[in-house]
Amino acid sequence: MHRQDLLNKLAQYAPINPTEIDARQRIIRFVESTPDCFKRSHLPGHITGSAWLIDESAGRVLLTHHRKLDKWLQLGGHCDGDADVLNVALKEAVEESGIADITAVSADIFDLDVHPIPARGDVPEHLHYDIRFLCRIHGDPAYLVSDESHELAWITPDAILDMHVGQSILRMREKWIQYLNSA
Repeated sequence: MHRQDLLNKLAQYAPINPTEIDARQRIIRFVESTPDCFKRSHLPGHITGSAWLIDESAGRVLLTHHRKLDKWLQLGGHCDGDADVLNVALKEAVEESGIADITAVSADIFDLDVHPIPARGDVPEHLHYDIRFLCRIHGDPAYLVSDESHELAWITPDAILDMHVGQSILRMREKWIQYLNSA
């Protein structure tokens, strides 16, 4: 089953935040019940892959001011049929940043979120079941702004607190600080 790898990762992931505990259960139910869960064409919702992309020193994260959503977010996007969500997260990070040398810190899930995406054109409002991974660049941190973004910026943990961001960004910030403290 092409969904089994993701189900295995979800089974191994043990969130402690109540929002993530709920998201994990919702994502498991969705993946188990939806053979087309990785396809954007499944209009009620679909799996997406994201990268919490840190620099070599791990002291900054690269966030995008998303053009369509008009929010500061982590890099990521649609699976478009690819069941390897980590590969999707890495591919999207490269495409959205122009940085070629990006790897996963771990193949384990870093964070989970289920969030609504507003209707746009002929695409109705739908859910993104977002699987997030901690990733790192190697070498030059210079980035290119893609058509999907208003801008990109390397942000420190403290600077995130001065930005207008959602709870999931703040939750990933806390996990990132824990990672920094354990390194």
